[in-house]
Amino acid sequence: MSLWYCSVCHSEFSSKKKPIICDTCQSDDRMIMDKQSIPQTLDAVRDAARTKMKGICAVYPSCDGNFDKICQKEAYGKPIGLGGAGSGQSFRANGTALANVRFNMSVVGEHFEPDTRCSFLGMDLDFPVMASSTAGAGKYNDALDETSFCKSVLLGSKEAGTIGLRGETWFYTLEDNPTLMALEACNGYGIPIFKPRSQEVLKELIERAESYGCKAVGVDLDGAGSTIMARHGQPVFKKSVKDIEELVRFSSLPFIAKGIMRPDEAQKCVDAGVCVIGVSNHGGRVLDATPGTAEVLPLIREQVGGSITITVDGGVRTGYDVLKMLALGADAVLLGRDIIRAAVGGGTLGVKLHLEHIQATLKKAMFMTGTKTIQMADSNILF
Repeated sequence: MSLWYCSVCHSEFSSKKKPIICDTCQSDDRMIMDKQSIPQTLDAVRDAARTKMKGICAVYPSCDGNFDKICQKEAYGKPIGLGGAGSGQSFRANGTALANVRFNMSVVGEHFEPDTRCSFLGMDLDFPVMASSTAGAGKYNDALDETSFCKSVLLGSKEAGTIGLRGETWFYTLEDNPTLMALEACNGYGIPIFKPRSQEVLKELIERAESYGCKAVGVDLDGAGSTIMARHGQPVFKKSVKDIEELVRFSSLPFIAKGIMRPDEAQKCVDAGVCVIGVSNHGGRVLDATPGTAEVLPLIREQVGGSITITVDGGVRTGYDVLKMLALGADAVLLGRDIIRAAVGGGTLGVKLHLEHIQATLKKAMFMTGTKTIQMADSNILF
């Protein structure tokens, strides 16, 4: 008899052969591993992801969208994969913008233990870092099915002391929507961010999210540039202020408008009544040659002041990057590509290990800049 482990729900089995399906969470055998092979470190998770994603993502030490990376294919007429749009300038700009931000190191003062706790939409989190609304991991060498991916992100985020966002892609439908299925299985502990479909379809999706007890809902406004949706018969649309107002009024939950890169459009979202603005260029995947999100974030914060919660994603790879974004004006920071790799490499445990690593490096960055609490992170710690 051998011992087997489900990397989604942590269930264990004893049998001669590898189980075909997990009796607890219904994940298939791609998520079941020999108990002795459970990854114990983040390095082991990344090694497993590198093997499973061969030819798509090499899980490089530096995820920057440079032309020497195998993901940067769209410039040569290939599917975008995990790369950036066009020549990848927007993808690279995210990392470059963060790299250009420098800390003021502080070493004189009373000793302290950094406190990373925060509140997000009334939820108490251990630290202000969340999994962003990625989707489509199931197509990466068929390493895992989409619902198992979504569950791993949601459960791993919860186990790490935070919350996960979930997105959509072209094969998500009203009838077969892995994000909603995962949210139902996780008792609503997560935040769905839907593609900017028709108002009627969005309202149906929002109603389902509300029925599962989700904490908030949102629309991926920058997803209007997702041509793959339209190619597969699922059109997406730009949304007017009137459209956004209509969705805000329709939902009983806090509403998130993701994909904002301009101060004037951030103000329009505030005026429309949204609760959260997500500063994002879609990971550099919908428009080439945009600035990095770290460049526009302080401009947006200056425009809207402290009247609204702001999240940001784009090029964030470490806890140091997280603290930079907080100092530039964000209330919470989202991780995308790294969470995909963590889920592929280790399921729920992989996501948890990665987020815990981010929290640990965030604490170190806070300590060395004299930032005792998350609320103290501001431009004074930047050089």
